[in-house]
Amino acid sequence: MPVKNRFADWLPEIAAWRQDFHAHPELRFDLPRTAGRVAELLRSFGVDEITEGVGQSGVVAVIKGRQTGSGRVLGFRADMDALPIHEATGLPHASTEAGKMHACGHDGHTAILLGAAKYLAETRNFDGTVVLAFQPAEEMGGGAKAMVEDGLMERWGIQEVYGLHNRPNQPLGSFAVKPGPVLAAADFFEIAVRGKGGHGAMPHLAADTTLAAAAVVMALQQVVARNVPALQPAVLSVTGMATDTMAHNVIPDAVRLTGTVRTFDVPTKQLIKERIARIAASTAEAYGATATLTYQDGVLPTINSGPEAEVALAAAQAVSAEIDTAFEPSMGGEDFADMLAVRPGAFVFLGIGPSADLHHPEYEFNDEAIPAGCSWFATLAEQRMPLSA
Repeated sequence: MPVKNRFADWLPEIAAWRQDFHAHPELRFDLPRTAGRVAELLRSFGVDEITEGVGQSGVVAVIKGRQTGSGRVLGFRADMDALPIHEATGLPHASTEAGKMHACGHDGHTAILLGAAKYLAETRNFDGTVVLAFQPAEEMGGGAKAMVEDGLMERWGIQEVYGLHNRPNQPLGSFAVKPGPVLAAADFFEIAVRGKGGHGAMPHLAADTTLAAAAVVMALQQVVARNVPALQPAVLSVTGMATDTMAHNVIPDAVRLTGTVRTFDVPTKQLIKERIARIAASTAEAYGATATLTYQDGVLPTINSGPEAEVALAAAQAVSAEIDTAFEPSMGGEDFADMLAVRPGAFVFLGIGPSADLHHPEYEFNDEAIPAGCSWFATLAEQRMPLSA
């Protein structure tokens, strides 16, 4: 793997940072230990500027190149938060926090950008400025938007923004990158089904909300299959059902359904939203119940701009011989889209080899992918902002 030798030499140190983050996961915006450790390491590298508490708990660092005459300012982003999952890896550095786990590799992303920061602060072989954004609350979204609304782009003059995400079962150290949409918009919904509770032995005296909710779940399966154009990607998944009682002999008054919608364009998203509301209400009514939809707009689709995707590709080609530019977009969501909505940039995928899937309790980031990830960020800075002769 043609990575920079410095990162290969530093791998044990960077992996130790990653494993420390893994053992002490924190959720959403509540990242005092993680953000504090990130800031501590950045100070030890001698970066030019550090600002904490951006977007509630994000950390921003500035590294100026040996030259700055180009006026270019690149933003590099990593996410820091974990997931509310019970870890099942049994590793020596497994989570010490019950019900919290780095099951999406954000510990790896943070360690990679820290490794790149150490190198860039030491070498400064570029003409311009690199702004490092360590972001809270990627899971369920909100962190990228919070940093943007706190002036991330304007305060630090970021002109382009880049990020990466690990991908299990993609060849170790390889990259996947292309222009256009790479991840979907991710919305969430809740349907409150209400009826008349009663005795399980006398259902004729009740309006059975469990039956009505089950019918709603089944009826919603027609939306993508029969309402969305066949060539337009979309996903509608009902992922949860909870009744207000689990007694064996009680028909509940209310049932709560939760789910997600994934799309790549606004008209499809709006169509699905309208169909959920109408189908849920009509179906519940047929069973003597009511259904009310609460719909939450989530992250935007992640869309790489053409020129910046080419920049990201060139850096990847300098690091790895294995590049995928023809991969299918994923219906997963990523709030880096909120940064791409205000600045051109690109989001790439780094292969970590054989692995459990993301968000699985047995997932583990492969530290052997760290040198490739660090090298991509460093090469991107040096290629995009080359020193003048």
